[in-house]
Amino acid sequence: MARARHMAEQAPGAGRDAPRRAPRWLPLALIAVAAVLIGVAAWLLMDAFGKYSAQDSLNAELQAHVTLFDDPNEAPEVDWAALEAVDPHVCAWLEVPGTSINYPVYQGEDNEYYLNTTAEGEWGIGGQVFLDCDNTNPGLVDEQTIVYGHHLQNGSMFAPIAELDDQAKFDEIGLIWYVTPESATQLVPLLCYRTVGTDEGVRAFNWPSEADFHRYLEGLVDKAEARAEGASTMAAGASHVLTLSTCSYEEDNGRTLLVSLPASEAATARAHA
Repeated sequence: MARARHMAEQAPGAGRDAPRRAPRWLPLALIAVAAVLIGVAAWLLMDAFGKYSAQDSLNAELQAHVTLFDDPNEAPEVDWAALEAVDPHVCAWLEVPGTSINYPVYQGEDNEYYLNTTAEGEWGIGGQVFLDCDNTNPGLVDEQTIVYGHHLQNGSMFAPIAELDDQAKFDEIGLIWYVTPESATQLVPLLCYRTVGTDEGVRAFNWPSEADFHRYLEGLVDKAEARAEGASTMAAGASHVLTLSTCSYEEDNGRTLLVSLPASEAATARAHA
């Protein structure tokens, strides 16, 4: 008897409380929490879809005021009166043939307004493409003109710019059009480089001398992720550049910038090389 009692005392669970069952309501509570999380995720998805859809609709309305041609060497024809009726601060039209970039360019009193404000004066997830507030309107007047655009997740606005740090993608871009009410300028890509939003060297517009400007461009050539053939020669002959800037999601607070120069300046530089 003593031996049997000793074995019983050593048996698993002996001397301990029996395992407690989970409350019957717990599975129902977990299902309810999961349902709430799914509902919130669905709402966020629909909300984002609605914001992107609204932005795309506005872009389409603005793009109705420009005529593009099958021949990329033909400049877009812009109905400036129609655009100015929507927002008088429009200053240019930007097209990159072969990409989805085909947008009016605006200039605000600062570089915050058009980040999330549309040409209609309403909040928009993509705002508008805009010229740096410190550039001389309408652009391509200063040695460097900077134009900003959002890198939207649906591939619109300046999302294609973020892909041009790949040499193969860069080589697919043949030319760029920057059209103002007074002129239409055809540009060719010079280089694409990455930096961070805190890089204060980006926002430079004019230099003390032409030699200083060329040294600046040569520095960009050296650190470029992708560049045109003969980029150093082109940089040495540039008098103006157009820089398109957008967010890069490859690093925190990253930026991808495409630098181009007028095709006429590139041709002159090559001829004198």
